[in-house]
Amino acid sequence: MPVTSMKSLLEAGVHFGHKTGRWNPKMRSYIFTERNGVHIIDLQQTMTRLDKAYEVVRDTVAKNGVVLFVGTKKQAQDIVATEATRASMPYVSQRWLGGTLTNFKTMRTRIDYLINLETRKQIGELERLTKKEQLLLEREMVRLNTRLGGIKILTRLPELLFIVDTRREDLAVKEAKTLSLPIVAMVDTNSDPDPIDHVIPANDDAIRAVQLITSKIADACIEGQQMRAALAAERDEQLAQERAAQHVFEPDVEEAEPELQLPQPATAGEPVIYGTVFEPDPEDNEQL
Repeated sequence: MPVTSMKSLLEAGVHFGHKTGRWNPKMRSYIFTERNGVHIIDLQQTMTRLDKAYEVVRDTVAKNGVVLFVGTKKQAQDIVATEATRASMPYVSQRWLGGTLTNFKTMRTRIDYLINLETRKQIGELERLTKKEQLLLEREMVRLNTRLGGIKILTRLPELLFIVDTRREDLAVKEAKTLSLPIVAMVDTNSDPDPIDHVIPANDDAIRAVQLITSKIADACIEGQQMRAALAAERDEQLAQERAAQHVFEPDVEEAEPELQLPQPATAGEPVIYGTVFEPDPEDNEQL
């Protein structure tokens, strides 16, 4: 069953591309026609590729993967932050900081510093400082949260990126390709589809279009999490059944104490040494 309908895509304006004079020729195969100087995206391909992208995202999350949502343009900021949060995924909705991926170790150090400041504030440790020091640290927390707040839950490199506008987020695309991280992206008629692993041809400027596509990617994340939880529950149940079966079939028999073996009485003429019977030597009998 398709992730969305043709009607929903039309109502959201997903089919409207850019003016013909601003197009990228590499997007030719995704363009249906031209109308009033504007390219019209082939929504049949959009549906097919959105379905494929949905499966990729869902399966990635089901395998305990992390999807990083990226959208810093004004139309996408709130949508990306809201949908990524709904899916419990990290996001970048403000300016992309160089090295977010390629220098993640340093970036993680700054995130840990931010978390430490917030923890100190919660336990009241900052109240011991002067008002000026508190004010400076408050400003620092606001600044860091603006830049890094969306990736505080990112403890390792993501397995996949979802990008709203690849032309605007060219730095994120370059870093992802440097690290061989796959990309799912909304690609408009003025963008280059070549670096993108899973292209979703779509209008990346209209708010309703961004909302529709981004929400479907978030839905895929949520479904993947549900699949992962179901698989974990199934494994736990199977393990419990195996343990129960072993308990049923194992005989509950106490280990018997070894029976004490008493030496048999020796017959006449047979010497006994420590309970062991020896045959008499014939020569000894002759001497006797």
